[in-house]
Amino acid sequence: MTVGFTDIRLAADQLSGHVVHTPCGHSQTLSRITGADVILKFENHQFTASFKERGALVCLLSLSAEQRRIGVIAMSAGNHAQGVAYHAQRLGIPATIVMPRFTPSVKVSRTRAFDAEVILYGDSLADARSHTLELAKEQGLKLIHPYDDEKVIAGQGTIALEMLKDFPDIEQIVVPVGGGGLIAGNAVAAKALKPEIEIIGVQTSRYPSMFQALRGEPIRCETATFAEGIAVTQPGVLTLPIVRKLVDEILLVEESEIEAAVLLLLEVEKTVVEGAGAAGLAALLGKSERFKHRKVGLILSGGNIDLFSLSSIIQRGLVRSGRLVRMRVSVPDVPGALSEITHLLGKTNANIIEIRHQRAFTNLSLRNVEVEFVLQTLGSRHIKEIMNALTRADYNAVLPGVESVDCPVPEP
Repeated sequence: MTVGFTDIRLAADQLSGHVVHTPCGHSQTLSRITGADVILKFENHQFTASFKERGALVCLLSLSAEQRRIGVIAMSAGNHAQGVAYHAQRLGIPATIVMPRFTPSVKVSRTRAFDAEVILYGDSLADARSHTLELAKEQGLKLIHPYDDEKVIAGQGTIALEMLKDFPDIEQIVVPVGGGGLIAGNAVAAKALKPEIEIIGVQTSRYPSMFQALRGEPIRCETATFAEGIAVTQPGVLTLPIVRKLVDEILLVEESEIEAAVLLLLEVEKTVVEGAGAAGLAALLGKSERFKHRKVGLILSGGNIDLFSLSSIIQRGLVRSGRLVRMRVSVPDVPGALSEITHLLGKTNANIIEIRHQRAFTNLSLRNVEVEFVLQTLGSRHIKEIMNALTRADYNAVLPGVESVDCPVPEP
């Protein structure tokens, strides 16, 4: 293998005092929910909110004086960009970053804040990669690869050193997988310290490049994913053999599972993660039997999520859990009728978020109008109580798109 345990030990010495030794702790609530003994490694607590700082800094520290003077270039969907830009600024190294055009704005703005030149190019990381290689050749810039570099892989592997020092009895480490730098480095470190440990990778089903490559299948990816941090169409030349030798399994998760994991981490652990950072928990939630009764370490790889995306996840999560519901009610078209029904809803402790009151687009009698409410509730049981109260008061109420009050939320 191109990266050994000695390389990771050396990387840890180089990183000491320059990156955050992030917290690693037990989650009582997630353990109860998943049936596993869950340990969380909060890499979203790094200064740039991602583990990518580790590998980027180790690589930058290896540059010659001439390479530092000329500068570096990197392609990234965001987190590697910030890691390179931040530490290049600290070390006085000029940095150019090429990012896909649809990179979340929070990642673009934060990269620019570190004085890096940011170039938005192409619709995918593959497009950005080709342009990056052209610029590197034209300008003589040193490429800091996001995953396919020995120094980068060694830097990422320092996470497992910290996790197993804090919790030496961890039985499984679950790692988000894009190009494979994170899982390759941590597999080398963890297996050297504890050969019997399981290393399990997680990819989104929309970008299963490592999963397919290990099976010898043609790589087929879709065009978009919420977990853009692991949206990589081609595993690394260096990382693939390491993963093939040391990683026990690659699991695939769906977009809705990742969304649920982001929301759960926000609600339970009060921590913000991006889609890629929640992939490990998504696997635990969707494939709980694989991890039941085992001590599982999850790497929360990053927290750079766009606020608009986070807002949408929260709203969609509230709908799916029944805490936000849309209800249509037939109301007599007489003065005071709207006041009466809002008073009734208030008595049921439903919080009215929005009201739409219209007469034209309905098949109701001319003597009735349809009122649509968006209500904040306490969940399924509360919704049923509200519906029963409306029925007792002779109101005809329906939940659009919902077949049963006992299951008030349509499947995503």
